[in-house]
Amino acid sequence: MKFTAGQIAGILEGEVHGNPEIAVHKLAKIEEGEEGSLTFLANPKYTSFIYKTKASITIVNKSFVPEQNLDTTLIKVEDAYKSFSKLLEYYNQVKNNKVGIEEPIFKSDTATFGTDVYIGAFAYLGNNVTLGDNVKIYPNAYIGDNVKIGNNVTIFAGAKVYSETIIGNNCVVNSGVVLGADGFGFAPNDQGEFAKVPQTGNVILEDNVDIGAGTTIDRATLGSTILRKGVKLDNQIQIAHNVEIGEHTVIAAQTGIAGSTKIGKYCMIGGQVGIVGHIIIGDNVKIQAQSGIGRSVKDNEVLQGSPALNYGDYNKSYVHFKNLPRIISRIDTLEKKD
Repeated sequence: MKFTAGQIAGILEGEVHGNPEIAVHKLAKIEEGEEGSLTFLANPKYTSFIYKTKASITIVNKSFVPEQNLDTTLIKVEDAYKSFSKLLEYYNQVKNNKVGIEEPIFKSDTATFGTDVYIGAFAYLGNNVTLGDNVKIYPNAYIGDNVKIGNNVTIFAGAKVYSETIIGNNCVVNSGVVLGADGFGFAPNDQGEFAKVPQTGNVILEDNVDIGAGTTIDRATLGSTILRKGVKLDNQIQIAHNVEIGEHTVIAAQTGIAGSTKIGKYCMIGGQVGIVGHIIIGDNVKIQAQSGIGRSVKDNEVLQGSPALNYGDYNKSYVHFKNLPRIISRIDTLEKKD
């Protein structure tokens, strides 16, 4: 795909300073720009690179005034970073705008599609699957029986969507994701052996949910495991059965959430956080990376540590943690004097 400076300026509502007919076909960092590439300058500390870059086109803020000659065509916009992000989104839409059904696939006779659907080779669509408009199912994806998928949803290659899962509009499910596998439900018998508890619920993703690669979300024992609208999950996260995650909460990689825990709205959870089951975490909670949460958490708390403490208390305590050997030595010296 090639775009001219004039076309890009039209998309971004920007002004071309240079050759409006010059074309680009790839993106690059400003320090790695080469002929045929598009880059941007938003952070002032990278300004020196604009005089050296070989990129054909550079997006800059309107306030930028060059102090040396440039070999790159400029597109001036209100906010270079936001404009470049908008362009990346547009680029992805064009790149991923596939339509049609490749062969071979398996599709049940009872599966139904909306318009402008793409189904990649070796995909499997089970009984009573329903796909909305503009759904993209990439190769080797598995869509189980009775799955319902809304409009403008992308299921990337190799994802597995188990039966009865419901996916809303504008969702993205990346490669290696498993939605709706059995929850970890086992009950001990009199001999100390563990018998499986049937997991008969499902998984629900509301609108505008993004699931990172390799993340697993278990079906509920009864009822539903639910991710509310706008939830964003990083790669390699484990969400157990009957968990509920509130609107617009974001969670970083390698976090694990045990069964039946409820997480509120607008929370931010760092990487490698461990959260026990059957607790409630309030709204607007922030949890620092590698924290362990073993209790319910009120709205607006900021936590760190394992077990997690209030963030301010943790930092104050950490000063003393570092000094423990010296403090103990002083105490020993004082006790000997007594």
